[in-house]
Amino acid sequence: MRTQEHCFTGVTAAAPWRVRAVSVQPSYRLSITCTDGTSGIVDMSALVKSSNAGIFAALQDVQLFQQISIELGALTWPNGADLDPVWVHEEIGKNKTWPVPV
Repeated sequence: MRTQEHCFTGVTAAAPWRVRAVSVQPSYRLSITCTDGTSGIVDMSALVKSSNAGIFAALQDVQLFQQISIELGALTWPNGADLDPVWVHEEIGKNKTWPVPV
């Protein structure tokens, strides 16, 4: 299980939707916390395993999935896949667990 905190000395992310921490969980799930304290689980299993996964299909490789990082408050992977942080924040704020749609 890998956890990443995103912060730079002297820099404060003002937007509430910015992801500040992410932890990789089993079964293509991510535990996230946003700058405003909103937190929950992003379940990417259906998307990653879908025949329509597009760029996210490569994330079936668990080692690649675990290489998630936070760039400017967004969840990103080395292959160029990313998730819209506003959408993530909105869905996690409503339900605490968000199964990312295909």
